Amino acid sequence: MPTFQNADLHCHSVVSDGTLTPEALAARAKGNGVELWALTDHDEIGGQHRAAAAARAVGLPYLTGVEISVTFADETVHIVGLGFDADDPAIVQGLADTRGGREKRAREMSEQLAKVGIDSAYEGALRYVGNPELISRTHFARYLVEAGYCKDTPEVFRKYLTDNKPGFVPHRWATLSNAVGWITQAGGVAVIAHPGRYKFSATAEYALFSEFKQHGGKGVEVVTGSHTPPEYIVYADMAREFGLAASRGSDFHSPDESHTDLGKLPYLSQDLPTVWDLLADRIQ
Repeated sequence: MPTFQNADLHCHSVVSDGTLTPEALAARAKGNGVELWALTDHDEIGGQHRAAAAARAVGLPYLTGVEISVTFADETVHIVGLGFDADDPAIVQGLADTRGGREKRAREMSEQLAKVGIDSAYEGALRYVGNPELISRTHFARYLVEAGYCKDTPEVFRKYLTDNKPGFVPHRWATLSNAVGWITQAGGVAVIAHPGRYKFSATAEYALFSEFKQHGGKGVEVVTGSHTPPEYIVYADMAREFGLAASRGSDFHSPDESHTDLGKLPYLSQDLPTVWDLLADRIQ
């Protein structure tokens, strides 16, 4: 079985809210020394066959991937799925249902922004959307920068589109049970994405990890683009405590917006079991 250190198992293409095509991402990953890659678009697996073909064309081992939006304890949590059958009917339908509420939410966001003097935000955001079913806050943020309301996307999220700020509209996503179930019954492994990003108390975080494991979840992102070096240690310890395999991914969206490029993260600690060890027979 090949061993990988520079695995990058979390990134986004134009099929959700990234700015590069699956083909461009495969080439970028290969060029940056990535040894095992997965495309993990938000609630969408429409780019999987393109990504797998592009990876094959450049000689890059590939795992299917997705990032599923979940509501847990009234917060949005993301669960990455890896190594599943991208044609499995249950996950295809489940993700379609999850995407279904995005347009209504986007129109409500636009209405809220109009009340503070930002007009036509829905139409502006649509210009950045490759797939209208997947319109998201990121697309609104790009429009607000283009239109001169903010200088960059971090400023957008300081002033708008987040809790208690103009343009924030909560959404009920899939349940944790749904997401883990779709992934595992399609032959894949479910992974808690970037746990350091969630604003949970220690008790709520413990509940997330416990319930995730009860539903059959098997992995956690330890080294990821939004984690700090101290958080690498915290979540390596959480992986050991809960008996979860470690994952690694940049969460790359765009050359202009992402502070961590594909393949440029520190390696995982050598003593940690990895999700790609669990998925050795699923690597394409």
